[in-house]
Amino acid sequence: MDLSILKDCSTIRTSIVDAFQDMTETRIVVTAEAILEELKVAGDEKYKRILLNHGVTQKCFGVKIEILKKIQKRIKKDYQLALELFETGVYDAMYLAGLIADDLKMTQRDLDSWVKKSQGPLAGSTVPWVTAGSPKGKQLALKWIDSKKEYIAGAGWATLSSLVSIKADDELDIEELKQLLVRTQKTIHQCPNEVRYQMNMFVISVGCYIKSLTKLAIEIGEKIGVVSVDMGHTACKAPFAPDYIRKVETRGSIGKKRKSAKC
Repeated sequence: MDLSILKDCSTIRTSIVDAFQDMTETRIVVTAEAILEELKVAGDEKYKRILLNHGVTQKCFGVKIEILKKIQKRIKKDYQLALELFETGVYDAMYLAGLIADDLKMTQRDLDSWVKKSQGPLAGSTVPWVTAGSPKGKQLALKWIDSKKEYIAGAGWATLSSLVSIKADDELDIEELKQLLVRTQKTIHQCPNEVRYQMNMFVISVGCYIKSLTKLAIEIGEKIGVVSVDMGHTACKAPFAPDYIRKVETRGSIGKKRKSAKC
């Protein structure tokens, strides 16, 4: 047999394998513009009306969460794309940005920028979820709760709620959380609408996720009483904290942490 033929075959085979590896390792570049087009097509007018009734003020296509989750699964994490999507000012894209954000890479400047652009539901969900997963989570939460801007202060309390839901108890400052519960009891009824809602949810989160503070959270909730909150054009009401915590207690789920604040 001609050995040169075997050598040529081996070279060709190696070239094919290398080419295949290059193809599989090539990352498909996803742009914010392409995602926006995808979201626009996936929009649902009925769901859009629901979002608007719940206080969404940004431009909105009405993309359902399950569709956003499918896109998240495809993209996984992408720090730069998340920043670009949030900058579009489109609610659906901003929500998706929070899902794909690499929380550990988010800087204080990034998060301060996000919270300033997140009036409406985003300030109580997406931004706090990402902030809680960042190294600056607690620092920003404590800064934001003192803001004179209602939506930023609300985001601060929502971030605290997210932090207690994902951080192990030994990573939390229990004494500081006790002080925040007392602050909530003393000030909640004098605070603006969104801040009242998020303070109430903070009491619930502490009671549900920190077993050593469950009793105190229920006591604080009883002293606070029913929290009146304007939930926009919906029939939703702020939950009564003690009842909510006791239901979780009955299920035997007190103290069970979440892997991520995002949902």
